[in-house]
Amino acid sequence: MSTETEVNYVKILVTGGAGFIGSHLMNSLLTEEYDLYCVGIDNFNNYYDPQIKEDRCDAFGLEIRNCDLNDFEKLDYLFQDYEPDIVVHLAARAGVRQSVGNEHLYHRDNIDGTQNLINVCKLHNVTKVIYASTSSVYSGTKTLPWTEEIVQPHQKNPYAYTKYVNECQFKMSGLHNIGLRFFTVYGPWGRPDMALYDMTKNIVAGNPVRAFNWGLMKRDFTYISDIVSGIKLCIFNQDIPSNEIFNIGRGRQVDLMHFINRIGIELNREPDIIKTPPHPADVLETWSNTSKIEKIGYQPVIDIEEGVAEFVSWYKDYHEVN
Repeated sequence: MSTETEVNYVKILVTGGAGFIGSHLMNSLLTEEYDLYCVGIDNFNNYYDPQIKEDRCDAFGLEIRNCDLNDFEKLDYLFQDYEPDIVVHLAARAGVRQSVGNEHLYHRDNIDGTQNLINVCKLHNVTKVIYASTSSVYSGTKTLPWTEEIVQPHQKNPYAYTKYVNECQFKMSGLHNIGLRFFTVYGPWGRPDMALYDMTKNIVAGNPVRAFNWGLMKRDFTYISDIVSGIKLCIFNQDIPSNEIFNIGRGRQVDLMHFINRIGIELNREPDIIKTPPHPADVLETWSNTSKIEKIGYQPVIDIEEGVAEFVSWYKDYHEVN
């Protein structure tokens, strides 16, 4: 597969632009030497405190329009206004554990909202859509490391199911689409509900940290800048055929206990760890095989020690922790 990345002037629209991945992607795109225009849309919902979304936009100087993907008329209007060539679809209702018991919300936001986006993209002749899937689609797959072709339609939680359906929606859409299965993304400006943020908050406050599955979980933690580099490869490479799906991960497993202890080291505090049973929605291990996307130039560079240190440094500044 070619790694050619020559592009002319291009207009890029990012859904979920005020989110964790979306804001980092937009910030990186705006510093590119390519001749491009980038705008984001976000509904600033209260899944987590929207103040951090506002703060991301301010910190990165992003142009974000408030729009819910379920509002077809407004979405259509914005596409008429901006006429994007490429859409990067990162908007979603996230959260594995939170999806259990909230199936209707996840179906509405992740499946119905995505279908609205697909319909608008087709109406406005968008040339390419790059969309976020997730490692959670592998939740019914036991063979490790996970390669793109081994997904089984037996997802373990509603969130994973909606993202699997998204992949099917795009495959049937007729749009030129590329799907990206992200593996446990972490880094500065991360979501407050995610493990790294929550654990750091608890250690700072002197509260216990829960280690699910008795602390025996393993994750393929992938730093935000590596995720962004993978997305950008797919934006600017014009030779990737439609309906391709890539894993974007670090390609290495990290033990949960090592992860927690790294946070403690960076904070210079001893974590009070409580080992608990696994949550019914949890996958006990994740591990990406990234050989497919490496063929077009992807190369993750941030290890867990550097990544946790960068997050903790940001967290202390953002929350004014001594």
